Formats: sequence, C-alpha cells, structure tokens
Amino acid sequence: MLGFWRPPGLPTMGEEILDFLRFLKRPRLGPRLGAHAAGRSIRADFSPGVPWWRLLGWALLLWLVNLFVFAPLALSAAQATGAQHRLDLYNLPWLTALIWAPVIEELTFRYVLRRPAMIIWFVPLMIAILVQGPGATSAAMAILALLLLAAPAWYPAGHRWQRAWTLSWPQRRAARRLYPWLFHCSAVAFAAVHLYNFRFDRMSLFLLPLLVLPQWVTGMVLGWMRTRRGVGASMVLHALFNGGPLLLLAVILHFASGLAPG
Repeated sequence: MLGFWRPPGLPTMGEEILDFLRFLKRPRLGPRLGAHAAGRSIRADFSPGVPWWRLLGWALLLWLVNLFVFAPLALSAAQATGAQHRLDLYNLPWLTALIWAPVIEELTFRYVLRRPAMIIWFVPLMIAILVQGPGATSAAMAILALLLLAAPAWYPAGHRWQRAWTLSWPQRRAARRLYPWLFHCSAVAFAAVHLYNFRFDRMSLFLLPLLVLPQWVTGMVLGWMRTRRGVGASMVLHALFNGGPLLLLAVILHFASGLAPG
C-alpha cells in the first residue's frame, strides 16, 4: 500500500535493489537518487531525502537477509571460537545504538565516500572519537568534527583552505578510478570494528570474518545509501537497523520477566 504514496521521482524498492546490485558490481560515485540528484550542499547531504518507510523497508530487508542467511554462519563461527557477545541484556545501549553509532560510525566509515579529499585528516579525527567511545570528551570532539564539515561555507570559493575539503580535477579522476577500493575497504573496516563486540575463549583467524558477515553486508548497503542519497539517509537507516533487534530484545525480556515466578 505504501507504493501508492510514492513521491514523484522515487524509484520503487525493486529498482533500488537492482541499483544496489549493479553498484556492487561496479561501485562508482555516479548520479545521486531522487531529491539528492541536484543537491551537493552540506544541508542536502545530511537530509535523508527519502520517505521513512523506504528506509524502514531497507532495514527490514537487511534484518531478513542477516537473520536467515548470514546470522547462522556468524552463530556457527561464534560457537567454534567460543565467542561471546559483550551486550548486556539487562542494560540495553539505546542511546549508543540509536544515536552514537549511526552518527559516529557513518562519519568515520562513509562520509568520505563522496568527499575523499577529507580522508587524510577527517577519518583520523573520527577514529579518535570512535576509540574514545561515548562520553563528554568524545561528544565535544564530535561537535568539533561537525563544525569542520561546515567550514567550507566560511571561506569564499577558491580559498586555499578549501583544498582540505575538495579535490583538483586530476585528483577527482584518480578518486573515481580508486573508488571501488575505497567503497569496499570502508565496508570491511566497518565490519572489522564490530569484532570488538565479542569476547573470545580461543582465536581462529579463519573464522573471525564470519562473525561480522552481517555487519559487512550492512556496511555495503549503508555505503550505497550514503553514495546514492547522502549521509543523512545512511545515518537514519543505520539507526533503524540497530533499533529493530534492540526493540525485539526489550519485548522478549519484558514478557520473560513477566512470566518468571515471583
């Protein structure tokens, strides 16, 4: 029924899935989708530019694919390595999952996909924030990072400081050639970071990638979403993807505690 509410110019879900699959075969900066096709400003980049129900549809698709395809492989690898998830079931990290991770991880791993000139200085800053973890210090650093993103608007066109945010024409050509490497490396790095979510009784380097297969696949979808629509859309999708399993756990725990003998 949501299809009848589809705004003009918005591709169908099927068309977006096909675009994603073609994108995986040949990652490229390419044209943007929908409302972002004509917008390159910071404001346009951070605006989702797509109905919430379309992002929810992508989150649902990721939940289903991960649940029935990749989660069983990850579970088998966890059992083989004795890996245990660090998640505290009785202290669910709502703020971290719904705000901290979507904002900080998207800025760390995917913001430079459309602004590769910033990879030298912006990514190290975001990695420092990511390693710091949620807290007052890292929040202040994150605010500084967001201010730096808007810095080009403070200088006139062609100002020498804008070189830290933009590429010359030869550099743009090189960035387009190297873009597939940048895209896939960002997805792999995003997945690898999530190994920290586990505690290990024994190590098996061969099986470690299987533990984060869901994050790797999700990272590719988020990278496509960031490239095609903007970082705002990838942040919202990231939050939806994280929120679904947490909500399910909260409901299960609520009813489980209600059924427990008092």
